[in-house]
Amino acid sequence: MKKDSNQPVPKKKLHPNNKHILGYDFLTLCETYPTLKKYVFINKYETETIDFANPEAVKALNKALLLHFYAISFWDIPKTNLCPPIPGRADYIHYIADLLAAENNTNIPTGKYIRGLDIGVGANCIYPIIGTSEYGWHFVATETDVPSLKACAKIIENNENLKNNVTLRIQQNKRHIFKNTIQENERFDFIICNPPFHSSREEATKGSQRKLKNLGKANDEKPVLNFSGQNNELWTEGGELAFITNMIYESAHFKPQCLWFTSLVSKKENLKPFYKHLKKVGAVEVKTIDMEQGNKTSRFIAWTFLSESQRQNWAIIHFT
Repeated sequence: MKKDSNQPVPKKKLHPNNKHILGYDFLTLCETYPTLKKYVFINKYETETIDFANPEAVKALNKALLLHFYAISFWDIPKTNLCPPIPGRADYIHYIADLLAAENNTNIPTGKYIRGLDIGVGANCIYPIIGTSEYGWHFVATETDVPSLKACAKIIENNENLKNNVTLRIQQNKRHIFKNTIQENERFDFIICNPPFHSSREEATKGSQRKLKNLGKANDEKPVLNFSGQNNELWTEGGELAFITNMIYESAHFKPQCLWFTSLVSKKENLKPFYKHLKKVGAVEVKTIDMEQGNKTSRFIAWTFLSESQRQNWAIIHFT
């Protein structure tokens, strides 16, 4: 493979702190993780790439990225689980850092005393990996699926930099999100969530087929994709509208224990009902933060029950 003599052009739409803003340097990544090399090819635009519809290729790319940028020496997930697009996941973490910095005179708070709660960590452990590596934060990560939690635990156990920085908890009642997860007198500086977006298996399959089409692949009744995921990762009864609505109403029972509650929102049209529910439960401030990656725009909604003065006091107590 020949390294392009031209310098990579920054993807300006990624967060400026995102380590992947220059795109994928496949030559360097293959040096870091040689297994990736067999999946790299030159496309019709004479650019090095991989087949992003090939789950093994994407998994190899993720291993290379995690080893090269985040010092993760062991990372493996079952074939049935979600293989996350790391640049997009990193964006969420960096925008969370901005959210906290806004309460701290624009300074991003770092270190193990900054605590995040990851709702639905999955088998890949991706948000704790990035948040711990980039900012030294401590994570509590929850999951309803036991096999996924076991896979996540194996990643943590085999990486020294995660062992003392990530705590796993099983959520045994799928109807609850925070109940039995947030303990009495426990506090979190932020909560993150990548909810199951679809309302049924059929809707999730159609979504996968659309992604196949966008990748230039023919539709398949049972597409096998790098982003296929398990049922609990992709769909839930009522979809993200029901899931995040439940999350909003449950969050009202933990008002003083979290600075910022957040969740990714796939469908922009769901923001209006979310804002209506948040008004009902007494959220003091609500923000929608857009994240642009290439041709895709994603977003997350953030809300707090604390006043501006309470948030300033929180930062004084917990950020310094």
